[in-house]
Amino acid sequence: MRGGDVRAALQARLPQLRLPPRLLRPMNEQAWEDIARPMAGSLVVLEPLDAGHEEGLYEAAREDRAAWRWLPYDASESRGAFRSWLKEALAASQAGTEAAFATLDARSARLIGSTRYLSLRPEHRGVEIGWTWLSPSAWGTGANVEAKLLMLGRAFGSLGCMRVEFQTNARNERSRAALETLPARFEGVFRKHKIVQRGEIRDTAYYSIIDDEWPGVEANLRRRLAG
Repeated sequence: MRGGDVRAALQARLPQLRLPPRLLRPMNEQAWEDIARPMAGSLVVLEPLDAGHEEGLYEAAREDRAAWRWLPYDASESRGAFRSWLKEALAASQAGTEAAFATLDARSARLIGSTRYLSLRPEHRGVEIGWTWLSPSAWGTGANVEAKLLMLGRAFGSLGCMRVEFQTNARNERSRAALETLPARFEGVFRKHKIVQRGEIRDTAYYSIIDDEWPGVEANLRRRLAG
């Protein structure tokens, strides 16, 4: 993320919110500006997404199109579609509205997927984690669990978030089960929320974790990784 993007976003929103600037200042402004810096665990490494990841991520995306079934569109269907996905993710990161990562296997350095921080709201100390996909060969390996631990740890740690939210297709049972085992709290369904791939109308299930819940969630994720 470019330095100053978060600061500029805050300044633009202050007149609309009509609240004292001292109440809207992020707990750690520098941390928000550096939100896309790398994260590393024993199973996965999250690197800021860049154009150099294209070939490896395209191969991971093509491993099994099942990984894309419930995402807004299927970027694995062609090189052009994947390049459009990458271009969109890079543009959002450059603009400071999102922070996209490439997910690598920590042992082999093989690219296995991607994830993002979205809906950055430093003035409200909130963020969304989403656009997450992993090649099916990484499913059930602990890769997603550790990636969530890293991203949530940064959100509730240096970013000082009081809320992290998630959204998924209400019909995506696998994703909903994964969120519930974090555990994130189910908050409800936005009916007819989006039009997604193949023109399907999506109901969106919302989940969240708040700062009061983070110690228990963190302990659960560490327990799962240790097991």
